[in-house]
Amino acid sequence: MQSRPYVSAVDGFIACCLALPLMLSAGTVAWGWLHGPSAGGLATFLGVLPALVLPLWLLLDTRYQLTAERLLVRCGPFRWRIALSEIRAVTPTRSLMSGPALSLDRLRVDYGRWRSVLISPRERQAFLDELAALREAQGTR
Repeated sequence: MQSRPYVSAVDGFIACCLALPLMLSAGTVAWGWLHGPSAGGLATFLGVLPALVLPLWLLLDTRYQLTAERLLVRCGPFRWRIALSEIRAVTPTRSLMSGPALSLDRLRVDYGRWRSVLISPRERQAFLDELAALREAQGTR
């Protein structure tokens, strides 16, 4: 059984950090087109295409989903599958560390022996309540 997805909260600061490469890449492509089509222009476009696509993908596809056994984290092309039984702690943080969180109002999920992931569900309390209920049903707290 899968729950509804929890989308990431988005801070303006992080959205700007992701939008800046997008704007610079689009500007580079526009500049190339204004100066006439050429093999170099096509190469430039193909070179900056990932810089155009990746920030959009991250902004539009960062979400978290709980199943009966796992926390599924999705951030653009990146994926984490964390067994609920491996989660040791979930603590609030405002860490600047990199992670699949588009807000600085984050949760640090410690799992396994030395691993952690930062997430920022928009509906934080609903996410925490569902996680606690699933872990309790598993017999892990």
